[in-house]
Amino acid sequence: MNFDFSDDQKLLADQVRRYLDDQCSMAVVREVLDGSGTYAPSVWQGLADMGLLGTAVAESHGGTGAGYLELCLVAQQLGAHLAPVPFSSTVYLLTEAIQLFGSEEQKQSWLPGICRGEVKGALAVAEGLEQVTPEQLTATCANGRISGLKLAVTDGGLADVYVVLAKDEDTEADTGLYLVPRSEATAVEAVDTVDLTRDAANVRFDGAQAQRLHGDGWEGLGRIYDRAAVLLAFEQLGGAQAALEMAVGYAQERFAFGRAIGSFQAIKHMMADMYVAMKLAENNCYYAAWALENDAPDLPLAAATARVGATQAFQLCARDNIQVHGGMGFTWEFDCHLYYRRSNYLALELGSQSDWEGRLVDALPEPAAAG
Repeated sequence: MNFDFSDDQKLLADQVRRYLDDQCSMAVVREVLDGSGTYAPSVWQGLADMGLLGTAVAESHGGTGAGYLELCLVAQQLGAHLAPVPFSSTVYLLTEAIQLFGSEEQKQSWLPGICRGEVKGALAVAEGLEQVTPEQLTATCANGRISGLKLAVTDGGLADVYVVLAKDEDTEADTGLYLVPRSEATAVEAVDTVDLTRDAANVRFDGAQAQRLHGDGWEGLGRIYDRAAVLLAFEQLGGAQAALEMAVGYAQERFAFGRAIGSFQAIKHMMADMYVAMKLAENNCYYAAWALENDAPDLPLAAATARVGATQAFQLCARDNIQVHGGMGFTWEFDCHLYYRRSNYLALELGSQSDWEGRLVDALPEPAAAG
């Protein structure tokens, strides 16, 4: 199929790029890295003021109702600028959970505040080093109250409300997804990760009052992950493109033996591999964007393909960008490590690469029987 974004959508992407160029420079990213805060509040509020937090939220719930294609392009620019804000946790996960499974009352209660930047969210699922399963889940909800410990919750220290996966002891469903306000958490303990520009925390609940979302929790989580994976893949794509541009720029300007290092065959081949990986990821992301916008039946396959390709591309481009820069690429002063940190953090945000490769295999159609 032939697919491209419209001129209006590209104009939106350009507006977001110019805003982030001005308000989210690497100096801002480094302020968060150096510990001046856990995120950049001014950048976050600016995104809210531009209506970007509600890009895919209906106007009746406080959003702009633009759509998912536009949101994909916003995600791409955020990834390129390494924006230190809880956008993925709030917009891809909390917002989608409420839009998919929330009651009208819950939507009216939470979505307008999210769109105004007043409410930040986080998805609390993991309980150990391995990917959680319904059988291994230890968090429980009884009589509308949740108890359990969730580990390494992305943006868990910033969240005003959590979406918590827990065993449901009140209904016939095995699992449920619950909205739990930050005030109900017993303890929120910060966790250091490879990317110090992203917040993470262990969160404990002891009889926390919770609002249940509709549907089975495990099936709902799968749907949320499929949709969030497309948006996160665009963040990774933006990061891969920025890392490649950084490498190309340096290779053109850095001279050795009287020649630009970009003229050396070893550097050429390295950047060619980066470009091929990035373009393959771009193609997969574009199809996944179409599938998300149209809620296509093959969205799980498209999402897994985009996620796997974008993870590989971002990690490759971020790693080889360091190599192109040589010894200086390993220093704190150069920005190469910022992309490398983010590439490794995003590779695990919704589950590991092997998890998504497994989802991709599971989503493949059965081969047609021989005639």
